[in-house]
Amino acid sequence: MSLKLRSGNARVQAFGVTNLALLGCLALGLASTSIPAQAVEFDTWLHGTSLMGDVKYPKGFKHFDYVNPDAPKGGIARQAVAGGFDNFNAIIPKGDPAAGLGNIYDTLMASSYDEISTEYGLVAEEMLIGPNYSYVKFRLRPEARWHDGKPITPEDVIWSFEKLTSLSPQQRFYYSHVVGAEITGENEVTFRFDEEGNRELPHIVGQLLILPKHWWTGTDAKGEKRDISRVTLEPPLGSGAYKIGEFSPGKFMILDRVDDYWGKDLAINIGSNNFEQLRYEYFRDNTVMFEAFKSDAYDFRVENTARVWAKSYDFPAIEDGRVIKEEFPDRASGVTIGFFPNMRREKFKDPRVRQALNYLFNFEEMNRTLFFNQYKRAGSYFFGTEFAASGKPDAAELALLEPLKDQVPAIVFEELPDQPKVESREDIRSNLKKALELFKEAGWEPKTEVDKSKMPTGLAGFWHSITSTLGLSSDPTRSVMRNEKGEAFEIEYLVSTPSFERIALRLQASMERVGIKMTIRVVDSAQYVNRLRNRDYDFIYGGFAQSLSLGNEQKGYFGSASADREGSRNFGGIKNPAVDKLVDAIIFADNRKSLVTAARALDRVLQANHYMVPGWTNDMTRTARWNRFGHPKDLPILTVGFPTIWWWDEAKAKSIEAKQ
Repeated sequence: MSLKLRSGNARVQAFGVTNLALLGCLALGLASTSIPAQAVEFDTWLHGTSLMGDVKYPKGFKHFDYVNPDAPKGGIARQAVAGGFDNFNAIIPKGDPAAGLGNIYDTLMASSYDEISTEYGLVAEEMLIGPNYSYVKFRLRPEARWHDGKPITPEDVIWSFEKLTSLSPQQRFYYSHVVGAEITGENEVTFRFDEEGNRELPHIVGQLLILPKHWWTGTDAKGEKRDISRVTLEPPLGSGAYKIGEFSPGKFMILDRVDDYWGKDLAINIGSNNFEQLRYEYFRDNTVMFEAFKSDAYDFRVENTARVWAKSYDFPAIEDGRVIKEEFPDRASGVTIGFFPNMRREKFKDPRVRQALNYLFNFEEMNRTLFFNQYKRAGSYFFGTEFAASGKPDAAELALLEPLKDQVPAIVFEELPDQPKVESREDIRSNLKKALELFKEAGWEPKTEVDKSKMPTGLAGFWHSITSTLGLSSDPTRSVMRNEKGEAFEIEYLVSTPSFERIALRLQASMERVGIKMTIRVVDSAQYVNRLRNRDYDFIYGGFAQSLSLGNEQKGYFGSASADREGSRNFGGIKNPAVDKLVDAIIFADNRKSLVTAARALDRVLQANHYMVPGWTNDMTRTARWNRFGHPKDLPILTVGFPTIWWWDEAKAKSIEAKQ
């Protein structure tokens, strides 16, 4: 199951419920092993449910252990966002949605941040799971209200599901096994599934974002009918702890806390949503964003650039304690991250080509010279979790892999090789030699050709011909990688931020050594998102978080059905029946052990096919904050929780003001 958290945007410079290392989308996601039989007996209504066993908190609990139930209310939390926004419609894959929209809506169930794959009732008071996970029922709280005072109804839930799945290809795929939703009682909604045994389906339905049908089907202040299929900057009606206040498109947006929020006294909300306002400041340039932080234009920053972390946090506010620089361990997820060649392009279809590109990547040199040795190479597709494969496959993995023997590379059954390393000049030569061998096997070889752009003309050309004969001038030839058709191997590397150009230039130089021309194309964030959606790229660097429990989201990452689906995270375009079967083994695993086995088997097959050139990650999240806040002493395992479970500290805020 993907990690879906109730607030956040991948671009927000904050940490906790709004941050996973690569966050990619508006709603970010959880899942895993079997629910004990006694927990899913027919006609048993549950206040909470976990895919990891029994829930931690009993019915009638007062609040989560990780919150401060007496946290003061008030103050403002300011966060930074890269790019701009032009849309308040949270469910359509159009426009550039504003940050923090998840704060204005409630879902059927809500996650606990100190339990893996566990949900408790929010809009739904209780849930009932049908025999063998064939359906799920939700009983809505009668007190659940929209901000206009009207009740949240079963009709709202069904309408939201229908609109979400009809307007968003990604959500349609995510909920593809939900084949029906109907009202089955007073304040009761039932969702039916087209397959049995999929333990995760009730949980992902519990994450459903609920929208007000009466508002979206009504008219605006001008008397014009609203259209949920279109972008809008009309602040929508919500049901959550916050509502949209003042804003300026592309510049800033403020969320105001709803004083009479219907759910403020629920156990799952006690100690949360403490700030009077959440403010999002937008920046087009990362350097400007950092300078704005130093000048106290926003409060909380996640630092994603190793060089800046190592060299630039030396300003006066750090030295006098007004700004706190702190690293938090990442315990909530693993990661899939790297360079993705687009296999929808013919030149990347041969796995030997993709493997050769890996031999051209000198991570060690980049880590030393650009990253100040702050990163680790993430070879596994489940890096940082127990799902990462290592060594030789064990007997349980072999039981899954043997039936696929004719569909997977032979290396799958052997010990996983280490990633190419560069620890000496000999390693550089060895890796280049291996890359050239792989390219040759795949039908590509470097050819020596005259670079006409370096050839002088006229009298200069005549003189050049004489000096060349005497060996006194530079060689105008170059190496060009070509196939038997004479086609040159060229790559356009799509980049969304200028700060990544330093890395791109190093890779570009490595490519040139074997005759590959790599063009670095830097585009703005909106164009980058559109090109990703339309699969209009050769080569990108990207990734996504992997939860501590895996499930249906793996279809969206690696499944054949997602390869050509607009907006999916199957960046490389993987279409592999063996991968599909192993993803199904994950989804239908009936206990934790079998889930781990299936994931490790999948990891082996993904690595053996070289679908990405593995990237890098850090198991710590680097943060800096203006020291105006308090937070619980014992933070939960899944998030640091800024701003959701933090609060404004008036004494600290006054201390900063006195030093300004």
